[in-house]
Amino acid sequence: MVSVHIRNLAKRFGDTIALNQIDLDIKGGELFFLLGPSGCGKTTLLRHIAGFYTPDAGTMKFGDRDVTHLAAHKRNTAMMFQSYALWPHMSVFQNVAFGLEERKVPVPEIRDRVNDSLAIVQMSTYGERKINELSGGQQQRVALARALVVRPQCLLLDEPLSNLDTKLRLEMRAEIRRICKEFGLTAVYVTHDQKEALSMGDRMAVMSRGEIAQVGTPEEIYRDPHSRLVADFIGETNFIDAEAEKPSSRPGHWMVITKLGRFHARLPAGVTPPRGGDRVTVSIRPECLVLSDRRNADIAIQGHIQEAVYLGDIAQYTLRTSSGLHLRVSEQNPHSLTHWLKQGSVYALAESLDAVILRE
Repeated sequence: MVSVHIRNLAKRFGDTIALNQIDLDIKGGELFFLLGPSGCGKTTLLRHIAGFYTPDAGTMKFGDRDVTHLAAHKRNTAMMFQSYALWPHMSVFQNVAFGLEERKVPVPEIRDRVNDSLAIVQMSTYGERKINELSGGQQQRVALARALVVRPQCLLLDEPLSNLDTKLRLEMRAEIRRICKEFGLTAVYVTHDQKEALSMGDRMAVMSRGEIAQVGTPEEIYRDPHSRLVADFIGETNFIDAEAEKPSSRPGHWMVITKLGRFHARLPAGVTPPRGGDRVTVSIRPECLVLSDRRNADIAIQGHIQEAVYLGDIAQYTLRTSSGLHLRVSEQNPHSLTHWLKQGSVYALAESLDAVILRE
């Protein structure tokens, strides 16, 4: 396994700034995610790690080795592409062996390593099949075997599951994480799928406009977003305009004044505290609100249910408050939508700890 260290990495394409002074450290053996909206720079950064692009400025090291200007084929990385990039005229075995043949590995060793790689991805009996005889999930496993067979220091994955259906994506999420951990691989994974990153990653970086907005564990990013941008991209949330009043009696909290009332709001670690009178934004996740016909919590927001959407495991409600704001509320394991739709006035209840102050 190898660590990756990036300092002041910059890249422009014409007048477009693709990467703007990126600093990032990825630990050896870590499954690290790059995510963000389209055009944020995540794939450009991945391709710099692979050696496909040369930066305009900055440095990159694998461990103590400077690879900033090292050719891609000398970095000992392996890339899994969104399209899989498999050769249709070759068998599964030949596809997996291709990288070893290019490296002039002896034939007996190629055979052993290909068979080992196919066994790792549970495709041992498919070696003689053509690519067009495989399902999408099987093709994805072949692409993974081809990446693993060269024994890379760093495995790079560019939205590898985007072409699979929901059930296969769930299956392959677990499979990729198992393989990376079992073999101690350092892996950098690009996706725009938040659930993929939250369920698989050790840590992640949320990117925007060629810059890194926040780095942290999935829990840190979800529970303690540092900005409105991060909170909005990772999961759903309700944004409420507020005025910071004063530090709360609760450590790490501030009293805030909103149209919905006055309450304690948590300030995430690493976020500069506001000053009294500052305009701030408060974030409350839909699943942190609970519908009730009684006012019995720190935050009790009164309103009327205007819309309900049933999704099986959860129901999503839109609550129109007396102040005119619309809040999203989620209910786990819902039994009936009609109960709340028939209610007149209802309350959305939350603990103060679930309200988070954000910076712009």
